[in-house]
Amino acid sequence: MGAYADRRLEDGEGLSKERVLGAGVALADREGLEALTMRRLARELGAGTMTLYHYVADKDDLLDGMVDVVFSEIDLPAVDADWRTAMRERAASVREALARHPWATALMELRTTHGPTSLRHHEAVLECLRGAGFSIEDATHAYWLLDSYIYGFAIQEASLPFGTSEQLAEMAEVVLPQVPAAQYPRLNEAAAASLAAGYDYTDEFEFGLDLILDGLERLRN
Repeated sequence: MGAYADRRLEDGEGLSKERVLGAGVALADREGLEALTMRRLARELGAGTMTLYHYVADKDDLLDGMVDVVFSEIDLPAVDADWRTAMRERAASVREALARHPWATALMELRTTHGPTSLRHHEAVLECLRGAGFSIEDATHAYWLLDSYIYGFAIQEASLPFGTSEQLAEMAEVVLPQVPAAQYPRLNEAAAASLAAGYDYTDEFEFGLDLILDGLERLRN
């Protein structure tokens, strides 16, 4: 079957670079980057390993392409919106993409070879900031600051032991008895306030993002 698949796929039927990259993204989503090898990816596609090299030069080329796929899921800053709205919407879109593809967080700015979608994205963000009146230096600072916050938040969010307010409440029932109120009053009052408010971690993202955008607005002026 493998030899037959190789002959069929080498004739250009049933496989494409887009399908190879999509399969790589799906595999990394399910099992993490550690599971991604050329041999494993070939099995996922029902092809011989050497067939993949008709579509990607090597694993680095595969990873570069997968990162570009993730960038394609991120909304570009809206050209008809003010810079703050555009950066807010773009930040939310990046966060959502990283939540779908946690493996990508460490790779998005690590790759030294950027695909066309990645380059188009970076250009659009800088164009938005420059068009809003930021200097070259301040636009660069703003971009780095925003991405440091978004990517850092995504890493922390992915490591949380809870995802909903209900799960947080269940965890608190286990953890809080280990934190005596007399010894740790501030921790207990913070936990009580969070539980009473129906804690949503998304609110933390919005809170931090507002602080950053407020600071950048002052910088712009």
